[in-house]
Amino acid sequence: MRKVKVGIVGGTGYTGVELLRLLAAHPNAQLHAITSRTEVGVEVASVFQNLRGVVDLVFSDPTSGILFECDVVFFATPHGVAMAQAPELLKAGVRVIDLGADFRLQSVQQFENWYGLAHKSEVVLREAVYGLSELNREAIRKARLVANPGCYPTTMQLGFYPLLKNGLVDVKTLIADCKSGVSGAGRKAEIGVLFSEASDSFKAYGVSGHRHLPETLEQLARMTDASVELVFTPHLVPMVRGMHATLYAKLNSESQGMSNEAIQRVFDEAYKIEPFVDVMPWGSLPETRSTRGSNMLRISLHRQGNTIIVLVVQDNLVKGAAGQAVQNMNVMFDLAETSGLACVALMP
Repeated sequence: MRKVKVGIVGGTGYTGVELLRLLAAHPNAQLHAITSRTEVGVEVASVFQNLRGVVDLVFSDPTSGILFECDVVFFATPHGVAMAQAPELLKAGVRVIDLGADFRLQSVQQFENWYGLAHKSEVVLREAVYGLSELNREAIRKARLVANPGCYPTTMQLGFYPLLKNGLVDVKTLIADCKSGVSGAGRKAEIGVLFSEASDSFKAYGVSGHRHLPETLEQLARMTDASVELVFTPHLVPMVRGMHATLYAKLNSESQGMSNEAIQRVFDEAYKIEPFVDVMPWGSLPETRSTRGSNMLRISLHRQGNTIIVLVVQDNLVKGAAGQAVQNMNVMFDLAETSGLACVALMP
């Protein structure tokens, strides 16, 4: 059985360790390198005890050249790192999956406005493929460079897609009310994500504008000919992992006579062959814990008058990040899309 030789840049964060957890059990993946500038020579399992007896790698220096020996390199790094290092890897024939934002936005101006960084790889950016497997599978299959979607954008795009693609809603009325667990903020020492600050509390953030808004709008615009407007408000909830999006859209005049059953069929048809999208029966109430630790995203539909309400849940670290990246690797290397991702969610 052919093994894909894998490297990871930025393995000390939550998405990095999640990549290690998934890839260590992947039947077609060979973990070859994991780099860290601050942990060179340290055993990975000594930093993350859950990997003891499973991963025997030590952290390597990213400048050692070991990444050039890989078939694919994942970047689980802060913004700006992948754009600096990816071009040389691509020249050497290494394929790249970036879990950061460096290649998600095709508009350089939008990227620089929202992230406050000059884009260093505009030529490479033009060939980047947006890595939402369910909606962009064939382009991902041929790609050298894949931009893994953000966690919130994944829920919003998969939730709105059947409505927009089939022209059922007024695209000026889209609202996304989204909640994420604290791990979405990353593994860092910051007052706002300390236990005593985030526990027993609930708050909105990024209300005047969140970096995932332009990414989502750019992708939603591909689903319809009309100009899309979206109100997006993220919230922080006191749980470690999990994401819940409540999406609202008003049926347009042509669609207001549709029955609930007909709208359900639109979603069922859109995702009938997708292994990681579960369209639940009409009126279901999906729970974030039903996706914990898995690559599954669950969707259910409700209706209030002419407003369709789409509920979407996922694990922000798996389908919202590392699991989706592994799913993209599977597509890129013509592996079974479910390889390494068949784990059932943890309950309770």
